[in-house]
Amino acid sequence: MDRVELAIFDDHPIFLEGLAGIFAESDEFAVVEKGVSASDAVELTLKNRPDVILLDLDMPGNILQAIQKIREDAPDVRVLIFTASMAVEHAVQVLEAGAHGYVIKGSTATELSEAIRAVMRGETFVTHTFAAKVIAALQNASLRKRALQAIRLNMREEQIVRLLLRGRTNKEIGQQLRISEKTVKHYMSILMQKLHARNRLEVVLAAQKLQAEAAPGSALYLQ
Repeated sequence: MDRVELAIFDDHPIFLEGLAGIFAESDEFAVVEKGVSASDAVELTLKNRPDVILLDLDMPGNILQAIQKIREDAPDVRVLIFTASMAVEHAVQVLEAGAHGYVIKGSTATELSEAIRAVMRGETFVTHTFAAKVIAALQNASLRKRALQAIRLNMREEQIVRLLLRGRTNKEIGQQLRISEKTVKHYMSILMQKLHARNRLEVVLAAQKLQAEAAPGSALYLQ
C-alpha cells in the first residue's frame, strides 16, 4: 500500500526535524516536503500536491490566506493544523477558512496519526479534549456537523449518556448497566474530558447540545 505523503510547515527547526524524524520511521507515512512559512506552504503544496500538510499557526506570513489559497488551488490536499495554540477562536478561524483538522502540539504521536487518517477519510478532526468547545463555537452548521465526528463515544459511554439524559443517578446507572458505581464514576471522568465539562451537569448540558446537532443514526444521536 502506498504511504500517505506529508508536507510539514513549522518555523522551529528542531521541532520540524524531530517531527519529520518520527514519520521517517513509519511504514504508513512519508514526508515529501518541509518549509518554514506560509508562503513555503502555498508554493511547495501547489508544486508537489502531498496528501496531507501539517501547518503551524505561528509562522511568518498569513496562514489564513495560505489555507484558503491551498484549498482553492489544490482541493484534494488535506490541511491539518498542528499548533500550540489552544485558543478556540484560532481553531474556528482556520476550520472556517477550510482546514480539515486542528491538533494541539501536546498531543501524542498516536493522536496525530489518528488525525491524519481521519482527514484522509474526509472527516474533520479536532483534538479530543478541545473538540467540544470548538464545536460549540463554530457558526457554520455544516462544519459543525462534520466536526461532531471528532467526539467519539464508545458503546458504554453512549449508554451512560443516555441514562444521564433521563436523569438517572450514578447508582441507578450502575444497577441498570450491571457495573459498579465506581466504574460509572470512571466513565464520568472520561466523559467530562471528552465533552470539556467540569461537572455532571455540564456533561448533561454538553450531551444535550451535541445531540441537538447530531443527525439521526450518528454516534451522538442518543434517544
